[in-house]
Amino acid sequence: MTKYIAEVFATALMVTLGNGVVANVHLKGAKGYKTGWMGIATGWGFAVMIPAAIFGWICGNHINPAFTIGLALNGQFPWSDVGPYVIAQLIGAFIGAILVWAMYKPFMDETDDKIDVFSCFGSVPSYKKNYINAFITELIGTFILVFGALGITHSPFMKNADGATGLIAHIAIGFLVWGIVLSVGGPTGPALNPARDFMPRLAHAILPIKGKGSSHWGYAWVPIVAPILGSTIAVYTWFHLFNKL
Repeated sequence: MTKYIAEVFATALMVTLGNGVVANVHLKGAKGYKTGWMGIATGWGFAVMIPAAIFGWICGNHINPAFTIGLALNGQFPWSDVGPYVIAQLIGAFIGAILVWAMYKPFMDETDDKIDVFSCFGSVPSYKKNYINAFITELIGTFILVFGALGITHSPFMKNADGATGLIAHIAIGFLVWGIVLSVGGPTGPALNPARDFMPRLAHAILPIKGKGSSHWGYAWVPIVAPILGSTIAVYTWFHLFNKL
């Protein structure tokens, strides 16, 4: 059970740090209000890096159903662990969303822009509800994330003397996420992770927030389907082209 519990903690920490920085930037009255996209991108880099450094050696720090399912579909992860891992990630993401709400609820209640409030939980397209563009963006972004993470963790440059993945690999993954959010994040947010989007979206729907507006359920399938597809392609590409070197 330890690896499943670690996955809960890791995902909760990721969402708390990641969605927390979004709340700090978007919500009126918060110390980081309107400090900009660079702060959000940096925060998300740390949001992935820190759980990886803490829990990577215990559970592999998947923290993303798309990664778990993509590995399993390519024969790189046991299907017997997929259900428990995904459940752990969903639970962790919901806990993280609740923690962000607990800290920032007064600021959510004072923020008039409903999208600014919702952005503290889930993702929406930036351009005229263009779901096709959003789907393509989420697919490409997740491909880069998963392909990059596999490349980093399998690189001999990132290994300790005993062959285990070293701390430098987790730091590099944080920089990878930082770069992805800066470069690919404009069209959608981005999500790149079904648990990180769906469970906070659910939390937004059920939590008491003054004038919160829609939870945008019509879009919710995009950050589920596109990341899983992008991850599956990324895992296949890595293991069939580069892992045989």
